[in-house]
Amino acid sequence: MSLNYTHQLFKKTAELPENWDQVSASCLFLQKNYLQTLEESSPENMECTFLGIFDSEKLVATSLIQEIDLAKLTGFGERDHAIKTAMRNFLFKQFASQLLLVGNNMLSGQNAYAFLPEVDEKILVEKLRVIVENWPNKPHLTIFKDFNEGQIKTFHIPAFGTDYEFSSQPNMVFEINPNWQSENDYVADLTKKYRDQWKRCRKKGDGLSRKELSYVEIVEQEERIYALYLHVAENAPFNTFILPSNHFSTFKKYVGTDFILRGYFLDNQLVGFSTVIRHGEELETYFLGYDETIQREKMLYLNMLYDMVECGIAEGFSRIILGRTALEIKSSIGAKATQLKGIMRHRFGLIHRNLSWIFPILEPEADWIERHPYKD
Repeated sequence: MSLNYTHQLFKKTAELPENWDQVSASCLFLQKNYLQTLEESSPENMECTFLGIFDSEKLVATSLIQEIDLAKLTGFGERDHAIKTAMRNFLFKQFASQLLLVGNNMLSGQNAYAFLPEVDEKILVEKLRVIVENWPNKPHLTIFKDFNEGQIKTFHIPAFGTDYEFSSQPNMVFEINPNWQSENDYVADLTKKYRDQWKRCRKKGDGLSRKELSYVEIVEQEERIYALYLHVAENAPFNTFILPSNHFSTFKKYVGTDFILRGYFLDNQLVGFSTVIRHGEELETYFLGYDETIQREKMLYLNMLYDMVECGIAEGFSRIILGRTALEIKSSIGAKATQLKGIMRHRFGLIHRNLSWIFPILEPEADWIERHPYKD
C-alpha cells in the first residue's frame, strides 16, 4: 500500500462500494447495517463519515470518522466538586469541544478501521493521519481510539512521533471459562462471599420478568425505553453525547438478531432494559436504562450483569465486553480491567505540547477497588 492511494468520503450507506462489507468483515461496526444505524440515528452533536481507501479502483480499507461537537452539550457530567467541574467545562468548550475521532466513541475497542490482508497496517494508519490532517473542518483534537497494548505499536512510527499517547478508564472484560456449561458452573467457581452476593441479588430480583424485545415491541415501548435510558445517561459521570429517541429501534431494524434488547418488567410495567451485541466470539454490552427506585429494591443493575454472564455462557461466547462504567461492581462478578490506549493531537501547538498535564484534568479519575470473586 502507498500513501499515494486514493480515498473517498461517504455520508450515506447507499453510496458505499459493493464490496464494503467484505473489506469490513472483521468488524461488525464497520459493516453497512451498523453504519446505516449511525446514518439514521446518530447523536445530535455527532456527524459520521465513512471512509474508503482504494488501490486504483479496488477498495482495500474502510474506516469510520466521527466529528463530535461538545459545545452542543450543556455539561460533561458531575463527578467532582463545583470548582473542578467548572474548570473542566471551561477547558472543554474553549479548547477541546471540536473532536475528530478515527474510531467509534459509542463503543470500546478497535472499531476504527478494517483492511484486506495485503495491506500494510502501518502504512494504512499513516495514510489515515494524512487524511485527518487535511480534514475540511479543523477540529481542536484529532484522536485515534481504542487500541490494546499490541495494537498501539502500529502507531509507533514517525508520522505519530509527536502525538500524545494516552490511556482512559479501563475496559472491563469478562472472560468465560470454556468449562462452564451453565450459570451454575460459574456460580460454583465463586468464593462464598460472591456466591452469597449472587444468591442475594437473584432473590432480590424475584418478581422481575425478562423478555427479549422484537423490533415491533421496541417501537411500542420506545418512549418508555428512552426515558429509562435518559435517567442513566444524564446521571453518568461523563457524557460526550446523548442518543436520539429512535436509536434502539433503528439499531434493531438494521442489525437484527445480532442486537439484543432485553426488557425487565415488574407488574407488566417496563422498569429497565439492557442491550448487548453479538460480535464474533464476543458479546458486547451497549447502553441500558432503569427506574432508580426499582434498581435499588431489586438490585436490577447487578441482575442485568448476571443475566449477561448467563447469556454469554449459554451462547458459547469467549468473553463479554462490559465497557468503562461501574468498574467495581463489574469486577465483583469477575470482569478484569483491560487498558486501552489512544493517540491524540491538538490543533494548537502550545496546547499540544502541554497535553500531558491538561489531559488528566479532562479525563475522569478511576477510583475503585478491584475485587477477586473466584476461588484460587
